[in-house]
Amino acid sequence: MTTTTIYFRFTVAYWCVLIAVLLPYICSYIAKAHGFRKRGGEGGYDNADPRGWLARQEGFSARANAAQTNSFEALPFFIGAVIIAHQLGAPQTRLDILAVLFVTLRIIYIAMYVADLATARSAFWALAFLVNIGIFLSGWH
Repeated sequence: MTTTTIYFRFTVAYWCVLIAVLLPYICSYIAKAHGFRKRGGEGGYDNADPRGWLARQEGFSARANAAQTNSFEALPFFIGAVIIAHQLGAPQTRLDILAVLFVTLRIIYIAMYVADLATARSAFWALAFLVNIGIFLSGWH
């Protein structure tokens, strides 16, 4: 009786999925960070009502929270595109490069959002979206 071992290889694109999943949580930390320094009664972070507390924030905290929401919204398409591209046999190097580019553009997008650079933010959002379409279509033969 022989035993066959199946090895699953995590591609760079799969690691990019993990990084993309972590980005909203980084945004959440940025949004809440200044509130950790104060007590709840002094306007500090309220873990009993985190969404309500975040809704009352302004400036970079509010923008980081909005970036968090948008980062969660971007995940399904990115994850789906990477999986579909793998299933369709997309050229691995192309897929990996596009996935790294997507994550890089999303990181820049978050930085532009927090910095209140709306036009640049929108441009990086659009570029990341187009790259994601490229990922989705990369397995098309």
